[in-house]
Amino acid sequence: MDKLYWLDQIQLQDRAQVGDKAFYLSKIMQRGYPVVSGFVVSAQVLREFVATLNSTSALVADLPYSSLHLDVGNWQQLQQVANRLRQEIMTGKVPSEWVQKIFAAARQWQTRDLILRPSLALSAVTPGVGNTSGLLEAIFCPWDEEAIAVALKRAWSQLFRAKSLLYWRRAGINLQQINLAVLVQPMENAIASGVFSTQTLVSPYQLSSWTIEATKGLGIAISQGDVLPDVYYIQPETGKVLERHLGNKMLAYNLAHGPSVNSRTLFVTADDSHIVTYVLEASEQNQYALSEEDLQQVILLGQRLVTEIGNDLTIKWTISEQKSHHHLYLTQVSYSQSPVANLQPNYGSSALIKGIGASGGSVTAKATVITDAHQKPEQVHKGVILVAQKITPDWLPLLQDVAGIITVQGGLTSHGAILARELGIPAVVSATDATSVIQNGEGLLVDGNRGEIYRMRKEKTAEQERLELTSPQQSHPGFPHSQLPVISTQLLVNLSQPKLLKKVQSLPVDGVGLLRSELMLLNILEGQHPYSWLVGGRQKELLEKWSDHIIQFARAFAPRPVFYRSLDWRSHELPSSVQHFPQGIVGEGLHLRGTFGYVCNPAVFELELRVLAAVQQAGYSNINLLLPFVRSVAEFSFCRDKVEQAGLTQVPQFQLWIMAEVPSVLFLLPEYVKAGVAGISIGTNDLTQLLLGVDREQGQMTKVLNERHPAVLRAIAQLIEMAQSAGIPCSICGEAPAIFPEMIDQLVEWGITSISVEPEAVERTYRAMARAEQRLILAAARNQIGVVVAPRRNC
Repeated sequence: MDKLYWLDQIQLQDRAQVGDKAFYLSKIMQRGYPVVSGFVVSAQVLREFVATLNSTSALVADLPYSSLHLDVGNWQQLQQVANRLRQEIMTGKVPSEWVQKIFAAARQWQTRDLILRPSLALSAVTPGVGNTSGLLEAIFCPWDEEAIAVALKRAWSQLFRAKSLLYWRRAGINLQQINLAVLVQPMENAIASGVFSTQTLVSPYQLSSWTIEATKGLGIAISQGDVLPDVYYIQPETGKVLERHLGNKMLAYNLAHGPSVNSRTLFVTADDSHIVTYVLEASEQNQYALSEEDLQQVILLGQRLVTEIGNDLTIKWTISEQKSHHHLYLTQVSYSQSPVANLQPNYGSSALIKGIGASGGSVTAKATVITDAHQKPEQVHKGVILVAQKITPDWLPLLQDVAGIITVQGGLTSHGAILARELGIPAVVSATDATSVIQNGEGLLVDGNRGEIYRMRKEKTAEQERLELTSPQQSHPGFPHSQLPVISTQLLVNLSQPKLLKKVQSLPVDGVGLLRSELMLLNILEGQHPYSWLVGGRQKELLEKWSDHIIQFARAFAPRPVFYRSLDWRSHELPSSVQHFPQGIVGEGLHLRGTFGYVCNPAVFELELRVLAAVQQAGYSNINLLLPFVRSVAEFSFCRDKVEQAGLTQVPQFQLWIMAEVPSVLFLLPEYVKAGVAGISIGTNDLTQLLLGVDREQGQMTKVLNERHPAVLRAIAQLIEMAQSAGIPCSICGEAPAIFPEMIDQLVEWGITSISVEPEAVERTYRAMARAEQRLILAAARNQIGVVVAPRRNC
């Protein structure tokens, strides 16, 4: 066995052998930060161990060099292979001299318990693979030679679990590329544990803020979703606590020999007999996990790390009590080598421009400035940051290859913001004077999380500028969703672009909640209204292209449902859109929105229904229809009759829904249901602007008047309640849950059937939904009499 790597002595050249988790902890430990001492069992040890396995199985015989070409879509085969590999690991014998070496190294700590943390080295060989911190779990064990050997094998075997093999394949990683080390540290009881993060996308104040999550005891309770932690929002510049929310902390974890768990122990695990789950007293549940003094410790430590290392930090920490004093320790630090982390400190304290962060991520590239607010450019160079007065849907073809977006106008629900989020492009909107302050061709850094724009440093050499600005650098988070908890509320995704299907179809979603027909169709319309194709004799050609596009979505998500929203253009959003309607009703307002436009001129809607029928005839029964901007029962009945005439209702699975976005639906929903509405999807973008009289394209107004307004929240709650009373599903597909994730608690509590968000918001929405459901479960448990049994969990 290779030497053990002590945490305070790890060097850059050791990174591949010790993994990222241990490497980052080592670097900050060497800077003087409080990290519990430890050593690393190197990745080479696992390879040597696997080489000692005397298996007759060809699968195992070449394991160190195998890429395991599995059919991950065959779940039964995947489970069988994973079980076989893990069985081989667990029945193998770790050489006694290895165990003795680890046992002797841990002797100096004089501790009863150890924690073994898997530490992967992937970033060097597979850049951009995403965060895998939740894929492999920490293992607890007592300081005992036999227990150490078993714990080491348990840590190694996680590499070959079914969910791990599935993740490696989907991430395009061969086993030969994976180095798995194990960080060994002494384990102590914790007063409190939690997470400090600088990566908050949207705070309750729509300001840049850090977040601190905290719970009682060990951090297992947070990582496994057993509690809704306390949450603090922190102002970065001052360290001031902007807002705090008391969590729902009914359970806690700690070591079995802790001072306060014996009488309240609920569950002792079979494998980790020294880790127990216990119930917090009612008084503890109603208190914050952190005292004011401890909270300030966490804030000050976070400020110091940000100052010295940079932004994009996520820190896991724990507080233990030693000789009546509280000691704060860092247990994990991960940070992105993004442009923000590397460059922002060199700009000083102020950004060039501050706007609204509309789409997360950061990017450095050259600017292309469009100064004419009324003229769409013919083309835009690939990889630039596009700066414009505003962006409308017909700009979509230009956005496919841009690196970032900056607009002078626009709010969080403006079309430019929605397009940027779906395409995964960092974007800042409502950036005042951007088109006049920013020069064409100059290097910029766009931080879509914080809504800030910086100029690149002038003092860089020409070669550095060339390297940085000719290849735009983006930072977008990834995540392994095999570790996510199960949720009962459906999570759907909003889409329009077929090119995103490969990336999106494997997300943990239950289908497409909103397929935006307008944006999808822009890819094939050649700048013309569909009616122009009809009068030009190109009806058959359009029908084929249109149906082919929809089939791509139906095929990718089958049998999961796809809710296709029929066309809903405003008159100024597409050339020639107003010339195909009776004179006297056109204009720049809401006249032709949604189903009223179908009544005025049904030709395009009838073709649209023929397109959906062609999709059904191609064998896809998972397509449903959402009618937009429905004002009256008469409009709906007109459309329903057209749908029936097209034969769509002959497929039993087909459902006809309406968008709940015109306020009249609050009074008419029972009549809609009687007329045949099978479900509703709340469009918060339009519902908000119509209820409050604000233009969603005006960022400054929507900072104040947005979806969190009491009138909007009451309308949403009423719609959910009315849908429940009518026995129909109620979804929400507006931007509100993604922009204001604190609303998700209320939506789940009110009984929303499903939530549909942009692809970039899937992870945080999933986790917010899981926390909301967990909070309701724990609240219900509080009202029941009897013993609560905790499930078997690892850290």
